[in-house]
Amino acid sequence: MAVYRIAEISLPLGGSQSDLRRAAAKRLGVEQNQVKNLRIVKRSVDARKKSDVHFICTVECEAPEGKGEKDPKIGKAVPYRYEIPSCKPAGNRPLVVGFGPAGMFAALVLAIAGLKPIVAERGAPVEERAGNVETFWNTGLLDTESNVQFGEGGAGTFSDGKLNTGTKDSRAGFVLREFVKAGAPEEILWEAKPHIGTDRLPQAVKGIREKILSLGGEILFHTKVTDFKIRDGKIYGVELNGKDILETDTVILAVGHSARDTFQRLYELSIPMEQKPFSLGARIEHAQEKINRSQYGKFAGHPALGAADYRLAVHLPNGRGVYTFCMCPGGEVVAAASEEGRLVTNGMSRHARDGKNANAALLVGILPQDFGSSDVLAGMELQRRIEEKAFLAGGGGYKAPAQKVGDFLREKRSACLGQIQPTYRPGVTPGAMEDFLPSYITESMRMGIRLMDQKLKGFADPEAVLTGPETRSSSPVRILRGETCVSPAVQGLFPCGEGAGYAGGIVSAAVDGMRCAEMAIKKNF
Repeated sequence: MAVYRIAEISLPLGGSQSDLRRAAAKRLGVEQNQVKNLRIVKRSVDARKKSDVHFICTVECEAPEGKGEKDPKIGKAVPYRYEIPSCKPAGNRPLVVGFGPAGMFAALVLAIAGLKPIVAERGAPVEERAGNVETFWNTGLLDTESNVQFGEGGAGTFSDGKLNTGTKDSRAGFVLREFVKAGAPEEILWEAKPHIGTDRLPQAVKGIREKILSLGGEILFHTKVTDFKIRDGKIYGVELNGKDILETDTVILAVGHSARDTFQRLYELSIPMEQKPFSLGARIEHAQEKINRSQYGKFAGHPALGAADYRLAVHLPNGRGVYTFCMCPGGEVVAAASEEGRLVTNGMSRHARDGKNANAALLVGILPQDFGSSDVLAGMELQRRIEEKAFLAGGGGYKAPAQKVGDFLREKRSACLGQIQPTYRPGVTPGAMEDFLPSYITESMRMGIRLMDQKLKGFADPEAVLTGPETRSSSPVRILRGETCVSPAVQGLFPCGEGAGYAGGIVSAAVDGMRCAEMAIKKNF
């Protein structure tokens, strides 16, 4: 017997394991009873023809040796392997700064290797953090150290737990498997667009924390790294909470894209950094039922499909790109501020994705020449200016400015909202995107919406709602590092993940954390 991987098997929406076995047997040229241990390794929806929406599956199974050689979509399955070398600590324990996806998986790799890492996380453990976030959403009372941006699990914990990624790095398989071991739903291993859901991700995050602790790791919550101790081009320790010194010669810096005070301190210490392109815009919210019909036609509402998603991108005549990001089917627009007097939005979905509205970030790409200064932190300051204007436009209390898409396209302020009720808490204030976004952003968004409506019918629905701003899609800086992931100026400092400018999303950040941990092991242990 051999283990085969068979790609591109069509499966009806109501199809079963038996249908897959029958199709696999036909492709291999064997009897059904000769196909053993069949399992799905990838499944996606094919909705290119609205009259025939179905699944496309890749499966692995055992079958007699020497079958299917003439079919280019059949090959021998290769077992997944990711090996972490064990080693003995030499000198101080490694420190991981930040416990988002990058920091979490860096710490996990170091812990499995036997190095008993210490993690410093400025925010709260996920159980406490969830209460802080819910309080903010309900009352507008912000905890600047425990919120949607800061705390165990990072910003992704309160988004959707989306795990789809463009990375082809084999480490991604390890990330998904560890999430499943920690309590995430098993289907993330084979869905083409896997997601855990905001309601289930905290439990998986907690499970990974407990594994790190069981391997001798230590996690310090409510612990902010406020300074870095550097001598002769080498790191020898960090300052915690403005008073305590922790000695270490290995620091994996995984602070996330919103650690603005950390960026400022690194800049003051002359750590090599550079401006980085990022994106600005707002969340756009539609009726989920209409998105389902646009994507699935007569199959909309089929229980096997669930809520439809979309991903759109257009290139404008002005040279800018406009695209949707972090699309949340059946989800909510959420308050994601981390600084007093500055307003930020994001999106999230629960595992069931059963809310009435769909939302996504509608973003315009910007370049360093848009920042208004050559200062390394100019992009960060641009974000802050927009967030401050949005806070004022919302009327305070972290209410967000909102505008109907129909009004936005006609360049008319919204005095009220219509059929689609915004999901953002603590609430919205009707107004105009121009109150806080630069004109080059709003003009590009208008062109983008009209072009996207040609790709997805109803995207320009006049009743759809824009809520803004969305400013934290990625880091506005890149903290430079070499091929071994080490800062060119400070031996032992490993800039890592989304905040350092090397990832975008949960899985790619986790993979980068693993990569940095491996480099730290090779270099120092």
